Amino acid sequence: MPALYKDTGYTLSHLVLDIGAGRIALPDIQRPFVWSSAKCRDLFDSMYRGYPIGTIMLWETGVETGTRKIGDSEDRAPQYLIVDGQQRLTSLYAVLTGQKVLTKTFEKKQIRIGFRPSDETFEVTDAAIEKDPEFIPDITALWTDGRKRTVRQFLKRLDEVRDDGLSESDEDLLEDRLDRVHDLKEFRFQVIELAAKADEEEVAEIFVRINSEGVKLNQADFILTLMSVHWEKGRRELEAFSRAAVDAAVTGPSPRNPYIEPSPDQMLRAGVALAFRRARLQHVYSLLRGKDLESGVVSTEGRTTQFAALAASQERALDLTHWHEFLKCLHTAGYRSKRMITSENTILFSYALWLIGRIDFGLDLKSLRAAISRWFFMAHTTGRYTSSPESQLESDLGRIADLPAGDGRAFITELDRIVTANFTNDYWEITLPNRLDTSSPRSPVLFAYLAALNLLDADVLFSDVKVPHLLDPTSVAPRSIERHHLFPKKFLATQGISGTKQVNAIANMAFLDWAENSVISGTGPAEYWSTMSTKVSADRLKRQVHLHALPVGWEQLDYQEFLSRRRSLIARVVREGFTTLWGNDTKSHEATIGDLIAAGESQTTEFKSTARWNLHTNQPDPKLEHVIVKTVCGFLNAEGGMLLIGVDDAGEVLGLDSDLKTLGSKGNFDGFELFIRQLLDANLSVTTAATVRIKFDQVGGLPVCVVSVAASGKPVFAKPPKGSGTSAEEFWVRTGNSTRQFHGDDMLEYREQHWG
Repeated sequence: MPALYKDTGYTLSHLVLDIGAGRIALPDIQRPFVWSSAKCRDLFDSMYRGYPIGTIMLWETGVETGTRKIGDSEDRAPQYLIVDGQQRLTSLYAVLTGQKVLTKTFEKKQIRIGFRPSDETFEVTDAAIEKDPEFIPDITALWTDGRKRTVRQFLKRLDEVRDDGLSESDEDLLEDRLDRVHDLKEFRFQVIELAAKADEEEVAEIFVRINSEGVKLNQADFILTLMSVHWEKGRRELEAFSRAAVDAAVTGPSPRNPYIEPSPDQMLRAGVALAFRRARLQHVYSLLRGKDLESGVVSTEGRTTQFAALAASQERALDLTHWHEFLKCLHTAGYRSKRMITSENTILFSYALWLIGRIDFGLDLKSLRAAISRWFFMAHTTGRYTSSPESQLESDLGRIADLPAGDGRAFITELDRIVTANFTNDYWEITLPNRLDTSSPRSPVLFAYLAALNLLDADVLFSDVKVPHLLDPTSVAPRSIERHHLFPKKFLATQGISGTKQVNAIANMAFLDWAENSVISGTGPAEYWSTMSTKVSADRLKRQVHLHALPVGWEQLDYQEFLSRRRSLIARVVREGFTTLWGNDTKSHEATIGDLIAAGESQTTEFKSTARWNLHTNQPDPKLEHVIVKTVCGFLNAEGGMLLIGVDDAGEVLGLDSDLKTLGSKGNFDGFELFIRQLLDANLSVTTAATVRIKFDQVGGLPVCVVSVAASGKPVFAKPPKGSGTSAEEFWVRTGNSTRQFHGDDMLEYREQHWG
């Protein structure tokens, strides 16, 4: 196999000249600089002392000399781009040339590094160093035409302030050290040049495996750098949008909003989804080269056509009217600010669907807002774009790919089909209450409850202040109103309950007006309820009790019983709030088994043809039984879901006859349910009575087994399949449309993040 790279060397002056001439792309000189000035100082110090500073990696772009960038009349596409070393070269180029960089707040600043030749020390220049005669306060002067004058002035000033002046040998020593700094322009870098023949997957794989001075590079950075090679104008547009979303100095219409500070790659995703129905950024490089995503053929004509499509879609994605009309969907869904957002992917991917509905399906704003608000509520609550988000979005885009062009009703129907397929009765009654069994203040199900309170215009408990007012990012709530413990900490301590997860459980917290908190914080609800409840009218209190999900006689309940009952009631309030998003549509929105199958496999839905009968060998197969076990294990360890047995991967209903005949005299639904239950309980580390529900349904006259799985409150492990030669338990997690096994550090990290 031909080598994909060659090992060579460049001097710093060579690199600086090539960057200045545009032969090597250094786009980061025009965008926010993430390194600190101290790291720049350390870089120069390492070079001065002859220490290694890492390899620079360039990639030959393959463009012909003189090729213009797309969308630019004058600029030429560079012959090389920097794959690794952008921050180092940005630092060096900025200091050697005196060019300013942008800070994270989009202010221009010059990197000023001082040098004290007496002890060969580099420092970040401040006011003290500026005044210190021992320093050259800005070493940039050592690479300008006035270098000699700078050195003479430095030596003269130092001679004047030193008691004994400078001897000739002192001057020689100091000049030698300043010359060594000047000569750093000839510092030789080890440079690896990746060949132009390396395809995008190979370059991306190399790229994401590299760490540059502790800054981990990612594919989004890579793609945006590639855009600088081929379409600098497009990248600048993305960055200008992102900058305006965070820069308070921007006046007039801007993308600023209370939900998200979008990055360029996030906005790029929206444009790519609209233009090509693709979610993976790696596809962008194929488009940049003119590679047809379906046929794989690369052509100049294809490049021109695809860029026209991408440019048009990006213009629409960055259109401020489109952007703010979409953001109204989040408000309509009950979400008020970034404090209620746990997944920025859900915002951006919902925006992509909004754009498709508006541009390609011609939907009016009112209908589209209602549909996308339902979609966002579902996707954010269920964590649809948390695991394998790109795969999930591509699946969703695939669901609408074959819809008739311009048929807005078909578009909404398909989205709503997926929404109802996720928000099933089992989700509301089993999965959601189980997911509420957490103390995390950043749980998406907690924010779904708060969104529901907004949608239902709920009062704060014991108050006439509205929850929507409380959660409005522009309002200031009274100091007495916040999320308080219904069973106070001090009271629970007297009951022997002190663990953070128990005390701060979501089901023990409520927005309430409790001005007397310091007085009654040690009393139980049985004591304070009668006093506090008299502060509001009977009708208002009744509604507050309902929307704050307080069980009948809750103040008298055992604490654990209270938590369990309230979780179920909170789930009902969430459902009630979500139901308002259907508006005047009074038809039933309960998902049928047909809806689940039509919506396809997803993060929360999996199809299996059989549970134990191998359709290829026509005999029972224990390996298939293990597949059932690991799938349920994966749902338990993730967000829950539904396993449909008797349906193949393509959604064709096969029925259960093959499995039932393996059970002999117990070959009926009761026997099959018993078989599934025993299979799970024998091979999982927890019993499944509380988390798994098994039922049967009919589709086209054929039976399907529906295994509804709720998220587990603790990690669940599966026994390895028989004959595997190992006794080590397996840890499976549902991610996207597949079930993955986690090992070692990945498993520990997931457990920490998921269960805390």
